[in-house]
Amino acid sequence: MVDTREHDVVATASEPVPDSDIRQAQDLLFFAYRDFTNAADVILEELGLGRAHHRALHFIGRHPGIAVSELLSILRITKQSLARVLNELVERGYVAQTPGLDDRRQRLLSLTSGGAALEKRLFARQQACLAEAFQAAGPTALAGFRQVMRGIMDESARAWVDQGSRAPDRTK
Repeated sequence: MVDTREHDVVATASEPVPDSDIRQAQDLLFFAYRDFTNAADVILEELGLGRAHHRALHFIGRHPGIAVSELLSILRITKQSLARVLNELVERGYVAQTPGLDDRRQRLLSLTSGGAALEKRLFARQQACLAEAFQAAGPTALAGFRQVMRGIMDESARAWVDQGSRAPDRTK
């Protein structure tokens, strides 16, 4: 049987989205996440690293000089989990730590040249996945994707993303 419903119609604020469409969106998110992360997982596995390492490399690379406390609030993992991840990344020479400018107890994180090269390699795998999907979806897809992703995120995540492209390099 062919489904003749229009799947690209957006529900208005006055009409709720049917559960079947929400379930399909959930399926799409789960499968997309699985395949998107797998693109980088292959490289991470070769190096004996995991997704937590990847997320740390990503956010440290996007925001050089990020404080450990900021990274904790983004990743929403325990201090112990982050300490384990950061210790390994520092020991392997991917991340450098420097004391804060105003508060010497604060630890500011930046990628080393090796860390930047690894983050770039991981990004390239996932960039290819996203670029191909956006190309296939057409010119308006990116705006719609951003709108949906922002709708899923909480306010603190939206604020972080909004300031992220303007975040200063705190290492200078």
